[in-house]
Amino acid sequence: MKAIVQDTYGSAEALQLEDIDRPAPGDGEVLVRVGAASLFIGDWHVMTGLPYVFRLVNGFGKPKVRVRGQDLAGTVETVGAGVTEFATGDEIFGTCNGSFAEYATARQDKIAPKPSNLTFEQAAAVPITGTTALQAVRRGGVRAEQKALVIGAAGGVGSFIVQIAKASGARVTGVCSTAQVDLVRSIGADEVIDYTRQDFTETGERYDVILETAGRHPVPQLRRALAPKGTLVIVGSEGGGKWFGGISRQMRAQLISPFVGQKMGTFVAKQNGEDLLTLKELIEAGKVTPVIGATLPLESVSDAVQHMEQGHARGKIVITI
Repeated sequence: MKAIVQDTYGSAEALQLEDIDRPAPGDGEVLVRVGAASLFIGDWHVMTGLPYVFRLVNGFGKPKVRVRGQDLAGTVETVGAGVTEFATGDEIFGTCNGSFAEYATARQDKIAPKPSNLTFEQAAAVPITGTTALQAVRRGGVRAEQKALVIGAAGGVGSFIVQIAKASGARVTGVCSTAQVDLVRSIGADEVIDYTRQDFTETGERYDVILETAGRHPVPQLRRALAPKGTLVIVGSEGGGKWFGGISRQMRAQLISPFVGQKMGTFVAKQNGEDLLTLKELIEAGKVTPVIGATLPLESVSDAVQHMEQGHARGKIVITI
């Protein structure tokens, strides 16, 4: 089968399209004929090996998993021993190791039936960023009538947070660049702040929950826009240096939190089938729709990564297989 492989940490040039053996499903796994996959910032972290602390999980000298990609949507080709939830021919979406390939194996507890109203390309844009957004909204305790601020509202995670927070009944303000204002408004934001023209920390507005996905704002700045009893959730570990990235900012927020009235912290997103089913329900109910900024073929994954590196993301980049 054709797959995007990587044998050393580095830039997008480290990603190569090769013919490799098709994987076989192990116990509790299914073999998926991949219909589409998608990129998220974690793929960049694995590719570059940055920040260095991530190599404790991904491998020191080179990535432990040779085939890149984690999000996928496709059709079950065969099932391994112990698989009871899925059968050959089922259309699924979820996460795995090695989705930038014609076939991939996935654990049955990390996939779910594909939303009936989505194409494979749309469904592939959901799993990691969608579940991260869902868990961020839960972590923030977002509820009806609250004022929620989403920083990075046009990005992969941010665009899902806007919609899920809105589905929770909150009044949502999105922060994005000029080019993304119409998009953020179209996915349900009640108000949109163009950060190139207005600094949300200096408007005097205070928010019950701030969900920060962009990784650019120091904690003291974020606190100025947070209500005295508000909650700050830092999503992801973007920004910072080569060793720890944005993890240092997350740690500062958690260290300060016990000594102030505001709750501040982060979380580690956990991919699971239950949250995929929740997203499926929201999607089929018309409350959440994945935002796709670009669609590229498998052989153009390196171009897709470079596109993502440029920043100012608009939803997800999808890879067609």
